[in-house]
Amino acid sequence: MMNPQNRGRRFRLAVPVFVLIAAFGLGAIVQWLWNAILPAAANFNPISYWQAVGLFVLCKILFGSFRGRDHHRHPPKWGRFNRRFGKEAREEALAWKSKWMKMTDEERTRFRQEMRNRWRKPPENR
Repeated sequence: MMNPQNRGRRFRLAVPVFVLIAAFGLGAIVQWLWNAILPAAANFNPISYWQAVGLFVLCKILFGSFRGRDHHRHPPKWGRFNRRFGKEAREEALAWKSKWMKMTDEERTRFRQEMRNRWRKPPENR
């Protein structure tokens, strides 16, 4: 039977090796694509393998990230959109709708008047 601690140690050693193999493989793909497309299409010079690896790393730094899979599930740039239109916003809107439906006509009139006063009133000079 395998010791669970050895399994974790093997995994920690295998991850960097796999990352290096993937980076070198992707470098080869970048080199092949560059040399197959850009010299003919845009009159660029062909690049070497190490230039392709460097180009791949540079593009990952500038345009991508090395943060992993979980980062792509909820990118921060969508935070404002999700707050405004996401699940929580819909639940909040439904809560307001149910509260509005439970109000009497007098409470609704008072609420409308309060909102008019709050938003139309000019700021006070201090």
